[in-house]
Amino acid sequence: MAIDAGTLEKLILDGVPDATVKIEDLRGDGDHYAAYVSSPAFEGKSRVQQHQMVYQALEGKMGGELHALALQTSVPEKK
Repeated sequence: MAIDAGTLEKLILDGVPDATVKIEDLRGDGDHYAAYVSSPAFEGKSRVQQHQMVYQALEGKMGGELHALALQTSVPEKK
């Protein structure tokens, strides 16, 4: 069972509410996505901790409904 991009984005936003999220379906199959997630909540956290926050938001769907996720996280630039 695949997951659609809208559901993936909603899961991330539910877990990291202040995030800006961009989802790209890499193969058009609903199984392989790239996610670009930027959030002030990532400030002061290591890249691993940032990724853990996103994976936690996915509620266990990684490896099941979601086969592959190329994840890039960042802290927004301050203006």
